[in-house]
Amino acid sequence: MDSTHTEGRDATAQQCCPAPDEAAVARLARVAKALSDPIRLGMLDVMVQGRACCGLPDTVERGVPGAADPLGICVCEFQEHFGLGQSKVSYHVRVLKEAGLVSEETRGKWSFYAVDREAAAGALDAFRALLRA
Repeated sequence: MDSTHTEGRDATAQQCCPAPDEAAVARLARVAKALSDPIRLGMLDVMVQGRACCGLPDTVERGVPGAADPLGICVCEFQEHFGLGQSKVSYHVRVLKEAGLVSEETRGKWSFYAVDREAAAGALDAFRALLRA
């Protein structure tokens, strides 16, 4: 094959198949990893439903500082809900945080986690763009 034919094919490939942004692909891979585990999907579901779901205890009874209820769910509440140990829940929360899908609110010694809806919507948009859907 002569070099003119090869060069033409390379130019066509660049026009029709631009390489995705490496940083964007790495972000999508972190999100895909975060969504690949049933426990993490369940945690996201609990966070989306909010504190009113699942019979979560009153934060005042637990001694959580602050006037209003936190928006998120505490690690200890995930432990109780899913029957998991603290280290396993913390691992799953860390994966969700590293993917940028959850935000953290700290109150004293307590940390509460909630879905970052803007980041989740951005991830969905990025998946749509990648799939050209």
